[in-house]
Amino acid sequence: MSSYRTLAKTPREAAEWSTGRLIQVNMRAIVGRAYPRVIGLTREPSWIFFEILLPFLAVSAFVFVYRALQAPEEFIGFVVVGGAMTAFWLNVVWMMAAQFYWEKDQGNLELYFSAPMHLMSILAGMAIGGLVMTSSRALAVIGIGSILYGVTYDVQQPWLLAGVFLLTMIPLYGMGMLFASLFLMWGREGFHLAQLMQEPIYFLGGVNFPVKAIMPVAAVVFAILPLAVGLDAIRQLAFASSGGADAMLSVGTEMLILAVMGVVFVVAARLALAYLERLARREGRLTLRWQ
Repeated sequence: MSSYRTLAKTPREAAEWSTGRLIQVNMRAIVGRAYPRVIGLTREPSWIFFEILLPFLAVSAFVFVYRALQAPEEFIGFVVVGGAMTAFWLNVVWMMAAQFYWEKDQGNLELYFSAPMHLMSILAGMAIGGLVMTSSRALAVIGIGSILYGVTYDVQQPWLLAGVFLLTMIPLYGMGMLFASLFLMWGREGFHLAQLMQEPIYFLGGVNFPVKAIMPVAAVVFAILPLAVGLDAIRQLAFASSGGADAMLSVGTEMLILAVMGVVFVVAARLALAYLERLARREGRLTLRWQ
């Protein structure tokens, strides 16, 4: 709240920043940052084509591999669901984690620091807008893949499935908020890290196979990667009759892990952003000294 007080020129102006007005300003910031991503669904049709086609090509490759190996039919469904979830990971890495770095290059970052709202509100708006935008791509991948490859689902608890999905998004986008400040402080190294993380996360997250298959490192992955935990729980609920055989843990345990991850990543993001603000205000820089 101290960042708001510094904007006031007199004690009277500072007193006018009531809790209700702070909430109102931050809510407007969330809506303002979510709006471009939601409206962008129809503004750039070429993005829709490539964001659906490229994940679907990767899905198709693994579908053909599993069919050539005569793997169980539910593995085809695992790949389709995993391919849909990659859209959210790409959104987190490129539309969340690297966003402040891009805004700095475009000259917009100064506006964020001078505007009367918290940086968490800006990132929350990006997360909500990105979630809406990416959900349309993910649903398209699931729909097309299910029709072309004849995937059948056995969803016995649809509300629980929806709840697990939303619970997965909280730590996933919380991680994106944390990386947004870290990538900005790391500069070009953060941008390179975003590129480096893409394919290894697909492997460690079990996007194209049950994460149980990499048992030696699966426990470590489950402790740090929300994508792996959420995807394992979603597959269990989407393929209730067969998904549990290849699962790491029960759905209830994985939901508990996701809830803890959500708290940890959101709090860590808040602390990282607070450090970033102090760095900018006290020392006039946004990168670490070794930059």
